[in-house]
Amino acid sequence: MAKITAPKTSKKLKSSVGAPSQRTQSSRKGKKAWRKNVDLEDVEEGLEEIRTEERITGAALHSKTNDELFQVDVEGDNQIRKRLPKFSPSQLTSLKVLSQRSAVPAVFSRPTSAPSKRTKLTHEEKGRLLRIGKRTRKGPFNGVIDPTTVGEGSALLEVSEAVKKSGTYDVWSSSNPIVEETEEFTEGANRKVPIKAPKTPRLREQISLSAVPAPHEGTSYNPPLESHQSLLRMAHDIEERRWKEAEELQGFKQKIEDARKAGDDADRIMGMAVDKPEEREGDEDEDEVTIKPTKKMPERKTKQERAKAAKRRAEQRAVVEALAKKRSLALVNSAKALRKSARKAAAAREQIRAEKQKAAEEKLKKSGIAGQKVGKHTVPEGEVDVQLGEDLTESFRGLKTEGNLFRDRFLNMQQRALIEPRVPVLPKKRKAKIKEYEKHPFKRFDKGL
Repeated sequence: MAKITAPKTSKKLKSSVGAPSQRTQSSRKGKKAWRKNVDLEDVEEGLEEIRTEERITGAALHSKTNDELFQVDVEGDNQIRKRLPKFSPSQLTSLKVLSQRSAVPAVFSRPTSAPSKRTKLTHEEKGRLLRIGKRTRKGPFNGVIDPTTVGEGSALLEVSEAVKKSGTYDVWSSSNPIVEETEEFTEGANRKVPIKAPKTPRLREQISLSAVPAPHEGTSYNPPLESHQSLLRMAHDIEERRWKEAEELQGFKQKIEDARKAGDDADRIMGMAVDKPEEREGDEDEDEVTIKPTKKMPERKTKQERAKAAKRRAEQRAVVEALAKKRSLALVNSAKALRKSARKAAAAREQIRAEKQKAAEEKLKKSGIAGQKVGKHTVPEGEVDVQLGEDLTESFRGLKTEGNLFRDRFLNMQQRALIEPRVPVLPKKRKAKIKEYEKHPFKRFDKGL
């Protein structure tokens, strides 16, 4: 048996120490030796590179033009993000890699036959349906099977679903199939409807009040005279408005108290009040002096007087009806003028409403929601920090601190509708219960002597 040897190929040998060894050249004398000892490694690598280029780009790179290989982007594309495919968790990573790294279309599998829509009945199911419908069933040689035979006619009706599923329910299982079945039918009823916010104007979007507003010019340590006077006038107006509100509140309370006292006097039972003797004597004297005249009874009218009274009432009724008719005719004739005046009044009301709304928006933009009631409390407007003329200092040495930065920032956040209005809650001091003692001075009368 001849020994078969594999063709030897030349290899590039590298030495770990020193210069690499020289490449050995095998004998290529003759056509047979040439085919046996030729080195095709470079050719195979080149062909494999060309195949890789064809798989990735669709064609070899050396066969493409420079315009196909290179492109200079001088503008850019703003719509590229919209054209990119959205992330889909159903797409596999392997398919993404293949779609990005290969221009060769994938190999599709063989087409399979679509499943038939017609349901196939088993022999037992067909027999059961025939027995329920009391239809005759044919057996071998077209013979009719007797339904009263044992095993077929003895039970025309099938067992219930509870009997069929008996023994399949596991008591110790973690999932509860009964609850899952009920959830299928009650899914729509128990589904929570999302809460939809009402379309109301957002206050924060309308408020343009800065976080740290610039102070008034009159708050300087050495302010101009006009600025200081305007700041004093502003503080005076605020204090005067507070005094008026307090007086109105006090008057309202006084009216309520007077009405309550008057109601108590009216509800008092007659005869329970004790009169003073002096007042009672004066009333008796007045009763003796004043004598009421007797009222004369009216006489019965005659037939002529009753006819005159009826005629007078008819004339008055006719006059009233004529006036009403005249007034209605005047209204009909002046309908255009009335319509025009009504339009003018509606336009005036609309203009007043627009002006009020504009003023409210300007106030909201300038000072926020200061003075408005939000929840249980009202947003404070803030105090005006001002000094009197004799308290002003012309140098920094005698300058005194005015206001509180923390209070200003807190009020500013409330006015910008960032936090809800609050009132300071101080801890209540515990009041000790007062003990009362009854002294007995009559027992110590000898000590005072």
